Parts: sequence; C-alpha cells; structure tokens
Amino acid sequence: MQAENFIPTTYNSHLESGKITWSAPSNIALVKYWGKKEHQIPENPSISFTLDACKTITSLSYSKKENTSGFSFDVIFEGEKNLDFKPKIETFFKRIEKYLPFLKAYHFTIETSNTFPHSSGIASSASGMSALALCLMSIEKELQPEISETYFNQKASFLARLGSGSACRSIEGDLIVWGEHSEIAGSSDLFGIKYPYEVHENFKKYHDTILLVDKGEKQVSSTVGHNLMYQHPFAKQRFLQAEENITKLKEVLKTGDLKQFIEIVESEALTLHAMMMTSMPYFILMKPNTLKIIHAIWEFRKNTGLHISFTLDAGANVHVLYPEAEAEKCMEFIKNELVVYCQNGHYICDRIGFGAKLMK
Repeated sequence: MQAENFIPTTYNSHLESGKITWSAPSNIALVKYWGKKEHQIPENPSISFTLDACKTITSLSYSKKENTSGFSFDVIFEGEKNLDFKPKIETFFKRIEKYLPFLKAYHFTIETSNTFPHSSGIASSASGMSALALCLMSIEKELQPEISETYFNQKASFLARLGSGSACRSIEGDLIVWGEHSEIAGSSDLFGIKYPYEVHENFKKYHDTILLVDKGEKQVSSTVGHNLMYQHPFAKQRFLQAEENITKLKEVLKTGDLKQFIEIVESEALTLHAMMMTSMPYFILMKPNTLKIIHAIWEFRKNTGLHISFTLDAGANVHVLYPEAEAEKCMEFIKNELVVYCQNGHYICDRIGFGAKLMK
C-alpha cells in the first residue's frame, strides 16, 4: 500500500451540511515508538493495547461555504471555544488536504471532550486525532459510498497518523501494530493494523488502572521529544531493541507467558524514559511518586507472585497492568497502597477495548 492509494479520484455524491459523532479510545503502547522520520513515519514499529474508558468524543458539524480558498473551522473543547487547538488542527488539515480534497469546501465546527485529563500523558492527542479523522472519513463515505470497511479503517488510521503518530493505533482494537516489521504480516508504516496472530487467554480482558500522579500539562511535548531522537547517541540501538522486543512479544502473546510479558513491557517503559533522560537537552517526566509506585509494584509482585506490572507513556502517570484472573487482588492493592501517590487520589479503571465507535 502506498500513500497515493488514499487520494480519491472523484466523489459521486454531494453534501450540503450535516453532523457526525465518533468516540475514539486512547491506547497504551507495550513496545514504544519514540522518534520519527518525515511525514510522521515511525523510526521503529510499536504495538499497543487499545483502551476502553479513556476516550475522546468528537462531533463534527459541516456546512457548504462559498469561499473555498482556505480552511474554515471552530473548535469547542469541553463546552468552550478553544483557540489553542486551532494551529495543530490547521497543520493537520494542511497535511491531509491532498487525501480529503473536500476540506476547503465546508465550514466545520469541531466539538470535542475527553473522559480523562488532557495533556497529562494519557495520549489525548491519539484519541482526539483519531476521533476527528473518523468524522472526516464518515463525510468521505457519504461522498463516496462504495468505500469498503477495510479501506475506511486503513485510511482513518493513515489520516490520524498525520495528526499524531500514535493516533493511528486508536481506530481498532484490541491489539494494534503500527510500523513495518518483518514478522508481522500486513504491518505498515502508513497505518496501524489489528494484531493478526493468536493471542493467549491470559491477555484477554487485560486491565489497566491509570494512576494520575500529575494531571498538569507535560513539561515537554511529544513532538519535541521525538525530534530529539535525530541526534540521540543511542537511537540506533533503541530502534533495534524495539524490533527485537516485538519479535519476543509475538511468542509471549501466543504462549501466555506473563513473566516475560512483564519483563518486556516494563523494560520498554523505562527505556522510553531513559531515552528522554539521555537526549540533549535532557528531561525527566517522571515524578517522585512515579518512582514510589514502581517500587511498590515490584515489592508487591515479589511478595505475592501476582502478575502485576506497570508501563509509562511520555508523562508521570503510571499504567498498572494486570490480568483478569488476578484483578480482584491487584485492585485491592492499588486502592490500599498506590492511590495515596495519586494527585487528589485520582485514578482511572480501564481495560482492553475494541476500537472507535460511531455514535448514533
């Protein structure tokens, strides 16, 4: 598949106005992507759990306009007009206009809200950009009804990626691979795909309790962080490590080996932050309570033998992962010993989800 395959020829229908609403989930990478080439292409492949409760709900209203010389849109975030998001969406529209030539023909009102705190390391740009991409694809589906479901999902993922790389992993679920990998059939740098192989029962209904250590804005944007990989002294080794970890994870997902799953996932989380700490300029996104939670999880796992683990995104919050069979005991531990490290005691109970949903 080439990017040119997503350029439409002609539209067979006409639309004057309408409104479409999608909810799109966040996702949590098990093998991380950090560093990208031109056009939002990842330096290494990644694999993620699609989440369920953490999502963005976006309604896109559109109406035909006479002046088609530029983009026209308003953004309403959680009930209030928001100018801060406009530059990012303007950039997004410029990147995708080639693939959605109707963009300048309409005025759009983008009404969006999250079920979780914005810009605190829970991939709000992933769910937000995927929800917007899906709304735009629904318009294209109206203009070109013959579009297949497979093409719709691939192009939605492709477009979302041009807004935020990890957004391409928020279209479907429950395990998504993004980035070309020699041992994952159908994998692509252009869009995310559903993990195509056998997955052991141990990894079905997996839980993710997100401990909100810091609900504020991140100190460093993901875009800046990714760019620091260009001259990073350990970049090549990191990209190779991610490739190898996906190969290992493929076998783990098949056999249900929870011990090795934990080793890979926790190592990936710490490596992600190690790359941030060894870039120039360097930065630390973990907080003291992040480290306290990690040490508490290690101690609890050692004492109980339960398969509780953690992963991190580019922020201070901790994603606590554990299998369905051990959920009751792990949740008791979280409430009794970990919630104390959360900002205002706030946490989110989530689990594996199965992708975005068109809202009626």
